[in-house]
Amino acid sequence: MKKSELISAVAGKCGLSKKDVNAVIDATIEAIEEALKAGEKVSFIGFGSFEVVTRAPRVARVPGTGKEIKIPETKAVKFKVGKKLKELVNS
Repeated sequence: MKKSELISAVAGKCGLSKKDVNAVIDATIEAIEEALKAGEKVSFIGFGSFEVVTRAPRVARVPGTGKEIKIPETKAVKFKVGKKLKELVNS
């Protein structure tokens, strides 16, 4: 599902205009981004949670040359699916 399809689906279910739904979705995504940037965990009961995890620095090997390179510490966003969503998908 693309963003435009999500907007249409939500507008149909709520009876709101697509313009209003687009503004709400944009604001929601922006709020989630800001919370994750601040290091906070974002949780939706039954759906899942987003959190920032730190990946440790490591040494990797280039397959073609065998040369070792250092990969610095990085941050990544992790999503953990909620119980209700997991059960819904698996049923």
